[in-house]
Amino acid sequence: MNYDYILFDLDGTLTDPKLGITKSFAYALEHFDIHIENLDSLCKYIGPPIVDSFMDFGFSKEKALEAIDKYREYFKDYGIYENEVYKGVVQLLATLRSRNKKIMLATSKPEVFAKQILEHFELLEYFDFVGGSELNGDRSEKSEVIQYVLKEGKVTDLTKAVMIGDRKYDIFGAKEVGIDSIGVLNGYGDQEELIAAGADAIVASVWELVNREEFL
Repeated sequence: MNYDYILFDLDGTLTDPKLGITKSFAYALEHFDIHIENLDSLCKYIGPPIVDSFMDFGFSKEKALEAIDKYREYFKDYGIYENEVYKGVVQLLATLRSRNKKIMLATSKPEVFAKQILEHFELLEYFDFVGGSELNGDRSEKSEVIQYVLKEGKVTDLTKAVMIGDRKYDIFGAKEVGIDSIGVLNGYGDQEELIAAGADAIVASVWELVNREEFL
């Protein structure tokens, strides 16, 4: 299937945010006297809505929101830039642009931070629309973000749209909205997770998509 509207996840798909996100989580948890010795143990929280991640520690919704405030204390000044673009991303976006594809971002990360990251790495120019959650927690579920992006991008033919991401949340969100999905293995979800979620296709990395014209 060749798609005209390409929706990308951000964390674990276009960039590797591991250091910034795990350090921000550890900083927030320290506030509650939870000490993390191994930052790698926090990698599973790259992808899901952040409030759900803190509630996984047994926090109430109210306490999770307090933790998010602490997380952002570190993230907005430091963690946001402790990040790197995956190999092949710039070439992929440039290739899609040359093919007149409409490129959009659909992330559960707050939209304001997503735009800052894309601008910092000089990727913003490739995107027709950037969609994310609100700082107050609204629109944090992936399906909500995808619906928002499709609406703002004026996408009416859902058969021409595809969601590309590294976690089951991207795949589930795409299914709920009614578009196809492609899982990438360069991020934080493995093949078993993406198959179980029902991805329509799985590739080793976003780099591989450059040469997969049957998709893009």
